Amino acid sequence: MQNVLTIIENLALKHDKIPPDLVRDKNIKLGLRNEDGTGVFVGITSKGQVIGYKKEIQGDGSEKKIDLGGELYYCGYNIKDLVRHQQEEGRWGYEETTYLLLTGELPNQKHLDIFTKELAERRHLPKEAKKIIVNRPPHDDQMGSLHTIVSAMHLFDDNPDSTDIKDLARQCIDLIARFPTIVAYNYQASNAHAKGARALREPRDDYSHAENFLYMLKGKKPDRLTASLFDMMLVLHAEHGGGNNSTFTVRTVSSAAANSYMAICSGIASLSGRLHGGANEAVEGMIENIKANVKDWDDDCEISHYLERILDGKANDKTGKIYGIGHAVYTRSDPRAEILERKAEEIAEKNGMSEEFALYRKIAMLAPRIVEAKKGKVAAANVDFYSGFVYRSMGIPKELFTPIFAMSRVAGWSAHRIEEIIQGRLMRPSYYSSLPGLRKEYVPLSLR
Repeated sequence: MQNVLTIIENLALKHDKIPPDLVRDKNIKLGLRNEDGTGVFVGITSKGQVIGYKKEIQGDGSEKKIDLGGELYYCGYNIKDLVRHQQEEGRWGYEETTYLLLTGELPNQKHLDIFTKELAERRHLPKEAKKIIVNRPPHDDQMGSLHTIVSAMHLFDDNPDSTDIKDLARQCIDLIARFPTIVAYNYQASNAHAKGARALREPRDDYSHAENFLYMLKGKKPDRLTASLFDMMLVLHAEHGGGNNSTFTVRTVSSAAANSYMAICSGIASLSGRLHGGANEAVEGMIENIKANVKDWDDDCEISHYLERILDGKANDKTGKIYGIGHAVYTRSDPRAEILERKAEEIAEKNGMSEEFALYRKIAMLAPRIVEAKKGKVAAANVDFYSGFVYRSMGIPKELFTPIFAMSRVAGWSAHRIEEIIQGRLMRPSYYSSLPGLRKEYVPLSLR
């Protein structure tokens, strides 16, 4: 007898594919994107602005997309200016960035000190939450564990379903503070089953957000260069406008007046998808494949030939994708990648990885040329191209790359959640039916 799962699979493939002519004729915006690949405007936000192109009106009245150098703004402030000042002044940036995203304004020193202290004091988890982490069945699904524990946080909130702004602010600050603790504890618990249970390290209230996570992960205070670079990584990933998949998901769930824990969990779920949060892991896998198949890392021709094979679907995972090259909005440059490239070179030199970094830089130079020549698309290295290399150079395991992304982006998610609740409009887009008629005549079960 045919397996019911096979039946469902075959019928789903039969009925759920979309006729391309229907999409074109009805002008349906699949993926909420216009025909030229730009995003459809579905909301308004003051939090993040992602710019990669502008539109100009042509003589015939049509619009033309003009590729620009990428720009990213947090609450109106250019990300390059934020990072530059934070680095030049030799101070931690993530706390200031989080305050900016939540409030829309840069803090003065007094308010920054108060906010930093508040975050530090909220890092500790309830004992019952620790028990949930330690006593869970053994597995190494770090994003699944993060989703589970963040969901469970509502159990320790006396008013979890409140949408009052005071409660929203409290809940969001709690989650931002506790994400590093949860990520570190989940990772420690995944290894404890093989080595025997061990005490979970308590967060350090006297360390910065970045320092504390690295301490919790490794048990010692990190050196300043490593901690400063990790802090910058958190800043670069903290926000990326309302249209990225995980933030849009958080806003959609928030628009239904779901509680903060469910809304933030929806962002975690989205980020766990390989098309969103897992890109830097894919880059690392691709680079390992290139290193194994390209003999001379200095030979542009040999590297280019292999990149062409990857783009043609003949090498690496045969998906036809050069991971870390190209972006949904940015075309000629990703400002985050430009910032990160310079810092990645520093830590590569520090850790004896300069030769490998040179290979990354060559690929970042050659791949866009190949993509444009073969696909006719303007592309550049994005932030994910370098982020995995940087994390690995710090000794951070690959399975934590995406949880760290979430640990950073929870600041942006929280800011957008509060904004969505204040705006107060349930999201409810329309879907066009792919069926040829409005009704089907019901056939009794005995006659089917």
